Amino acid sequence: MENNQYYIDRLEKKSVKPTSIRLLVFKAMVEAEHPVSLLDLETILETVDKSTIFRTLNTFLAHHLIHDIEDGSGSLKYEICSGENACSIDDMHTHFYCEVCHRTFCFKGIHIPVVNLPEGFDMHSINYMAKGICRDCTRQRRQANKQPI
Repeated sequence: MENNQYYIDRLEKKSVKPTSIRLLVFKAMVEAEHPVSLLDLETILETVDKSTIFRTLNTFLAHHLIHDIEDGSGSLKYEICSGENACSIDDMHTHFYCEVCHRTFCFKGIHIPVVNLPEGFDMHSINYMAKGICRDCTRQRRQANKQPI
């Protein structure tokens, strides 16, 4: 998506002023196509300082443009909400954290099971994280085991 108007429209629909930094961060997140950490964004946007990226992420969270994911790596990952108005039930999907390469994958086709809480409990978010070894790392391990020493 080369046209910045798409990114401007998404921000403005959520009442977020589309500053140049916000556009850079939002565009980087959309183009990443997977959850990104603050460190990932620092690497992608080398000219933008960490505190500015962090403040931008907090603004996006507050306006429901993105949601955060705790994948067990020790740092939050952030992902674009697919809904135009807010993070929808479709954004509540399973994530997979690879314990070898430390990447987080989205399994959008595997939705989080419905959780019926007792009366009086009001859930705002849910996180469903599977952990193990991803396809690429499994393949690399198998190839390494086949090679003679």
